[in-house]
Amino acid sequence: MLIYIAASLCCEAEKDFNVKLNDFIKSLGHTTYLPQLDGGVMSDFVKQGLNEDEVRQKLFILDVSKMKESDCILVSLDGRTIDEGACFELGYMFALNKICVGFKTDSRSLIRGKNNLMIDGALGRILYAWDELKEYLLDLK
Repeated sequence: MLIYIAASLCCEAEKDFNVKLNDFIKSLGHTTYLPQLDGGVMSDFVKQGLNEDEVRQKLFILDVSKMKESDCILVSLDGRTIDEGACFELGYMFALNKICVGFKTDSRSLIRGKNNLMIDGALGRILYAWDELKEYLLDLK
């Protein structure tokens, strides 16, 4: 099963968490697409001197293509609110009738312990611990 990982890429801690999540999913026998590793990070390309507008378009097209190929999206819900890119990816995958799952290890929340209703409505399941995630992913195989 190809699992698309949607998560924030705003700081090193988030990027490190995303890699940990990616490695965990792969260790359970799934194939993953993690945009920061498999597509690249826009700021890195711009630092290399590439045109920002061209990079943005290239990464958008690549990520949309990978969402279409994927069977499932796993969205990191950590943070007070989830990343706006991850919100788009979740909505897109929901519209494609893909399996949509959230993973939240963070106690912060915008709305009394809950996410925006549109986020929760699109998610078939929200998992809160690594062992819960492991069990769920093993059942998906």
